[in-house]
Amino acid sequence: MPESSAAAGPGSTYDPDDPSAVVVPIEAATARRGAAHDTTAAAPTSLQVLRSLDSGPRGLLEEQAGERLARYGENTLPAWRPVSWPRRFLRSLRDPFTSVLLCLGLVSAAVASWGTACVTLVLVVVSCLLRSAEEHRADRSTAALRELVATTATVLRRTGPDAAPHARELPVGELVPGDVIRLGPGDLVPADVRLLRASGLTVHQSALTGESVPVAKHPVDSPPGLHAAGDGSGAGEGPFARPELCFQGSSVASGSGTAVVTATGAETRFAAAYDGSARRRGTSAFDRSVHGISWTLIRFMLLTPPLVLMANAALRGRGLETLPFAVAVAVGLTPEMLPVIVTTALARGASLLAGNHGVIVKRLPALHDLGAIDVLCVDKTGTLTQDRPVLESSLNASGLPGPEALHWAAVNALWTLQLADLPAPDALDEAVLDAAEEREEPLSAYDGVAALPFDPVRRLATAVVRRPGKLGVHTLVTKGAVEAVLERCALDEAERTRLRELAARETANGLRLLAVARAERPARPRPYTAADERGLTFLGFVTLRDALTPSAADALDALKDRGIAVKVLTGDDPGTVARTCRDLGLDPGEVMSAERIDALPDEALAKAADRVTVFARCTPEHKARIVSALRTAGRTTGFLGDGVNDLPAMHAADVGICPRNAVDVARETADVVLAEKDLAAIDHAITAGRHSSGNIATYLRITLSSNLGNVIAMLAAGLMLPFLPMLPAQVLVQNLCFDVAQLAFAFDRPASEVLRWPTVLRPRDFLHFITGFGLLNATADLATFAVLAVALHGSAASGGQDAFHSGWFTENLLTQALVMLLLRTGGRVAGGRGGGPLRVAACGLAVVGLLLPLTPLGGLLGMSALPPLYYLLLATVLALYAYGLRAARTRYERKWSRS
Repeated sequence: MPESSAAAGPGSTYDPDDPSAVVVPIEAATARRGAAHDTTAAAPTSLQVLRSLDSGPRGLLEEQAGERLARYGENTLPAWRPVSWPRRFLRSLRDPFTSVLLCLGLVSAAVASWGTACVTLVLVVVSCLLRSAEEHRADRSTAALRELVATTATVLRRTGPDAAPHARELPVGELVPGDVIRLGPGDLVPADVRLLRASGLTVHQSALTGESVPVAKHPVDSPPGLHAAGDGSGAGEGPFARPELCFQGSSVASGSGTAVVTATGAETRFAAAYDGSARRRGTSAFDRSVHGISWTLIRFMLLTPPLVLMANAALRGRGLETLPFAVAVAVGLTPEMLPVIVTTALARGASLLAGNHGVIVKRLPALHDLGAIDVLCVDKTGTLTQDRPVLESSLNASGLPGPEALHWAAVNALWTLQLADLPAPDALDEAVLDAAEEREEPLSAYDGVAALPFDPVRRLATAVVRRPGKLGVHTLVTKGAVEAVLERCALDEAERTRLRELAARETANGLRLLAVARAERPARPRPYTAADERGLTFLGFVTLRDALTPSAADALDALKDRGIAVKVLTGDDPGTVARTCRDLGLDPGEVMSAERIDALPDEALAKAADRVTVFARCTPEHKARIVSALRTAGRTTGFLGDGVNDLPAMHAADVGICPRNAVDVARETADVVLAEKDLAAIDHAITAGRHSSGNIATYLRITLSSNLGNVIAMLAAGLMLPFLPMLPAQVLVQNLCFDVAQLAFAFDRPASEVLRWPTVLRPRDFLHFITGFGLLNATADLATFAVLAVALHGSAASGGQDAFHSGWFTENLLTQALVMLLLRTGGRVAGGRGGGPLRVAACGLAVVGLLLPLTPLGGLLGMSALPPLYYLLLATVLALYAYGLRAARTRYERKWSRS
């Protein structure tokens, strides 16, 4: 059969989302995705679709399939090119702080300050290597991406125009548009398809839509507005609600069908949800914080060397010989260990999470983002609920509790499953049978005669059984959609209306309903048909709700205690999700549906998102837009999801989270994976994030305030003294001692109050802190100058310089040790539990500061022994400095607690 000219054109495909077109270019199909909600135009019939694809019910010729495979390519997801190690390493240099360190190292080398240059450049290399290694590890975790897609499919192919079609198992990658495939229970849908035939077919679309109930699918050759009614699952408008369309990434729950492939590879809905452009996440909270602080430091560091040079040239007549000292001062302001401290603190937190709680952090900065989030957006299905229904109640015809409806619903489910030869009960039948088993209903007393399985057109199932003691009588038991069962019952219109209103009230309360009816018929040998489902006696309703995740309620309480607002973004029905929230103790308040979201501009949506807790009937685009609106409003957001429909929102959030039972592509995309199903792991992850972020914040506050004080003191001493206040080599050794001691910050244990609220590194707060405490440190340094002037009065010129260098070197290390102990996070408990690593590091600094000037190495560095009077006066200065630190910290904490 020759291919039509339209189908033969390169880049063409059938677009199931555009009911007015049969064959369109790929570009046009993509541009018209927004027309998916338009159900006014006539949809093409199955025959028209087959003709547009130059195919037929018997499938493609092998020759046609080969040509199309060469033209369209394999039916695989688009791959992305891995980043090479050299490129990843160079990309790490784009970090502003790392770039400044590199520039300072190059300047140090240019002025022959080789010690400073080597240390600085080594830190740059270590920082880039650590970051590159982490990115490489994250890239390797993408191996599970393709596991969600089926590996083989049953395809009808022909060897010649007149040959009979043969069903073959082919790799999914060899499917092409126009192939006719068969679907059965448990199959994963291998491409986007249009149904040609179906028998009792239901499909799980939760990974694509978030809807937890299997959706009935059947062929339709009428306009969308005339489609047969669905099962009332609330799947919503759009292509996913059309019963004749199935999409890659979904799976067959029950029944069977034959379908024609309409889109493969990059043109499927699955591929669109995981488009490479969606992988580009915006700047995270961690990036914003570090960049803000880095640029604050950059301004200080760029100003320092010129100021030192100009001041010394103007007041002391010194020229470029002070350039190494100026560079050393700039390096002294720099927290050189920041990349190492950050990576070590985050890696340690991630390691403890993985080992103790089974939480896997795939992107280290995401651990900081976890500690900073103040809004957590969650999907309902698979996170708050277990993606399965459970029995809520059994009601009689009056709406009162009664066991009869459940009993006969279980009889129906049991014998329909056995006599219809279904592979497994669907989720609703399974819930009914589980509840009947718990109540020890006597189901084995009945003998099955026949079964009419669930049909998406009838929307009900019937089992025919023999009851004990009822010779010559068959009992028909029917259950299904409320309206479908009521139509088949012997009821007057008033009673039928009353039952509809009763069902509507239960449905509005977030419950799913199955209506149950029964009829007695004389026993007969001939088969039962749908025509026998008439004149039934209505028995009552079986109500079901979503099964809650056991730990969800406790996890939500813990998040509330952490100061985190929880937002529920779901594709489910408003009543259903509101009921779930109430059952979990989360007040749903006003539920906002997708229609209202579409009507709001971004600014209004940001305000609404801050107020509303539950968003229902959300598409993937709605979820991403809500998360983006929250971030635009200045909130740090996390998104917890588990399906393909959650991918855009995961990318829009500061940190994407998923449970271990999420679909593979969601686990691959997420920054944090809760490897344990217990959602309390979220609380553990947030606590670890705040722990690590608190340590990083402590390091920055202490180091920057101490460094700023030293720089101010160096500038003042340089102007007051006839010699350099500290030699470049001494500055380098001092910085090395600081750097080694500061590694202890990565292993500190913050106080409990630090874990109560999101930890955010705000540049303005840091500037206020380091300015105040830096001036206090500079005051202690200047007081030390006075002490040195008194203690060294009358010393020879050369000996005075060496003693001055020794005295200030000792004082700097001792004041740094005090700052580490008194300004650590939770400093009020520094004398009690916690702070062990910092105490050891502080003691080490004090020992080096006191003993190094007395050793031969001190002599090589230009330092000498100090008189006893100096140590006595220095102890007084340090005692006053410690008192000042305590008083300033208390004042700062009071001011912070009021803000």
